[in-house]
Amino acid sequence: MLTSCPIFAAIQRNFPHLDEESMIVSKTTARNILLLGISLVFFYNNINGQGAAADGKQLFQQNCQTCHALDKELTGPPLRGFMSRGPWGEKQNIYDWVHNPAAFIQKDPYTQGLKAQYGVIMQAFPDLSNAQIDAIVEYVASAPAPGAAPKDQQGDTARADAESSNRNAVIFGVISLILAIVALILMQVNNNLKKLSDDREGILRPEQVPFWYNKVYIALLAILFFVVGGYFVGKGAINLGRQQSYMPTQPIYYSHKVHAGINQISCLYCHGSAWESKHAAIPSINICMNCHKSISTYEKGPKLYNEDGKEINGTAEIEKLYKFAGFTPGQPWDPAKAKPVEWVKIHNLPDHVYFNHAQHVNAGNVACQTCHGNIQEMDVVEQKAELSMSWCINCHRESKVNFYNGKDSTGNKFYSIYEKFHNDIKNGKMDSVTVKDIGGLECQKCHY
Repeated sequence: MLTSCPIFAAIQRNFPHLDEESMIVSKTTARNILLLGISLVFFYNNINGQGAAADGKQLFQQNCQTCHALDKELTGPPLRGFMSRGPWGEKQNIYDWVHNPAAFIQKDPYTQGLKAQYGVIMQAFPDLSNAQIDAIVEYVASAPAPGAAPKDQQGDTARADAESSNRNAVIFGVISLILAIVALILMQVNNNLKKLSDDREGILRPEQVPFWYNKVYIALLAILFFVVGGYFVGKGAINLGRQQSYMPTQPIYYSHKVHAGINQISCLYCHGSAWESKHAAIPSINICMNCHKSISTYEKGPKLYNEDGKEINGTAEIEKLYKFAGFTPGQPWDPAKAKPVEWVKIHNLPDHVYFNHAQHVNAGNVACQTCHGNIQEMDVVEQKAELSMSWCINCHRESKVNFYNGKDSTGNKFYSIYEKFHNDIKNGKMDSVTVKDIGGLECQKCHY
């Protein structure tokens, strides 16, 4: 019966002295290996399928949400249901557009219309793979509609992102462990087959070395330990100091959604030093009191919730501000009695990194949302971008410089000194200039 199986027929050709009875052990072991392999395939496919939408959400937050929302217009159009519009029903068109919008728009009237409507063309994402784009598309298609998810899920954002980012590491770790076990089982099967063959021929073999004394096994385990351990140590070292999704509890519940979103208060009103200084700075309590000397209650805004889903009393938070300011409503305020609010800084860079807000906000005309996410939609502020070296360099490679045009006085005069690039653009040698072209990748720009 066993000889009808091609696998065992091959074993018998290589070990002619083994009869069918001697191969029962091999059959049982091989069956176990086969079941283990099938289980591994189902395990991977199941986890990979469950994680696609979550991975798509993380990719969407990192690459798309600066310019796009699901259900409303920002810099670009809303994305929910986009596959039913324009050429996006064909996935290859989506891939081509994301990888190279400048080339795609030349032959597609729909995207030409988008550029005319919004005044900009989407930046290219050549590093996104087709699988990553598919994950983003799946997230956009499956994300709950507004109002479908309760607000008390807001605080789960950081935890969900962290779990999503660790999923691949766990999957590959489990797969590596299972493959190592399969390899050990196969080695044991090979040894058993050799022993059975030698016993049939009457060949005396030395006593088998126990597993814990076997140098081959010890070497394999040592290599596996150093590879897996080195991977996690390297990954941990690379992520030192990174605080993506960091969302600390502040001494006063301050909603950027209410202030910058609903009430349309400019970012520079509170963080004015970002326009002319290296630091954006935290506003003094005087800035807050400019409005809140007369606004003492929270009445007309939407309900506020913390990350645990508990409703926040806005009026009580204003009273906390008054306590720091030393202010009693209805009486004159003496700023000398004010104490600074000990806000917890969220966005931090290593000490060896130089970053100048004025260079980006004033000279480069970079929107706050590029680095901080859609701050005008956040009740509780968190760090959206990873702010890693690769993240910054990719931005410098892709961000185009708004050169000054002397003919119609448009563009940024800050860049008028780059005469060579002006001439190259005029002569058709270049169609645009990125930050990379004006020294944005030089080490001294950020590490002085």
